[in-house]
Amino acid sequence: MGAREIIAHMESLQNEEQRRILMGFFKTGPGEYGEGDEFLGLKVPQTREVVRMACADYALSEVPELLMNRWHEVRLCGLLILVAKFEKLAAKRLESDAEAISRRDEIVTMYLQYAGQANNWDLVDLSVPKILGHWLMLPTMLGPDGRVGQHKDYKLRVLDGLACPGSSYSGGAGLWKQRMSMVCTWKTSQMGDPSWCLRYAEIHLHHPHDLMHKAVGWMLREMGKRCSMELLREFLRQHAHEMPRTMLRYAIEKMTETERKEWMSIPLEGKWR
Repeated sequence: MGAREIIAHMESLQNEEQRRILMGFFKTGPGEYGEGDEFLGLKVPQTREVVRMACADYALSEVPELLMNRWHEVRLCGLLILVAKFEKLAAKRLESDAEAISRRDEIVTMYLQYAGQANNWDLVDLSVPKILGHWLMLPTMLGPDGRVGQHKDYKLRVLDGLACPGSSYSGGAGLWKQRMSMVCTWKTSQMGDPSWCLRYAEIHLHHPHDLMHKAVGWMLREMGKRCSMELLREFLRQHAHEMPRTMLRYAIEKMTETERKEWMSIPLEGKWR
């Protein structure tokens, strides 16, 4: 099944009632964060079923046609195909395999090249931790010398490029690229490294958009749960007074009611007051 067959199949499943619901849920109206996004009206399990049907022998070269498609669900299908391919190549026995490393790097390169097509929060959240986030913790040949290594400095430049508008790497990161830089840390925290979450939570601490407030708080909560609640508390001791309240509420969600009340009682200073 090639890209055209996948697109035709997904278009045949179009559901007008569900399409209207999704267009409202993902804020596609004028001036909203998803303005202009177009939906077929498919539920995520339907898209995942298409991925299962296609993925075994689906050529990586066909994925860009899906990623560039007008339909939200078709773009999601392309992203989930990349996820499935990356996860297969990231199996424990293949982590240091040279061919697997090269093929993972090819997927990461494609993901970054088409990052702008992941232009709503679900497209980001369902793909970035399992591709970019996992890559951060694996050997790579992407780096200054092309040799296999962790190349953390290079990886930091990649994420900084997504996080920081006007950087040379991203060509001007928008909201969704910035969300990528934060949400990819879900995987690094799952794998026991809190440093990525703490770095990008601090970078995005004063981001103006509510979707980033939720993302930062969510990732801090996951970092605390997976790595260290004391690290989370230390971050809060430094920054709770300047954190948007939505961000703070998300970050402390797994704490006791008594502790949550203590953190929420801290006076808010600066622009969010």
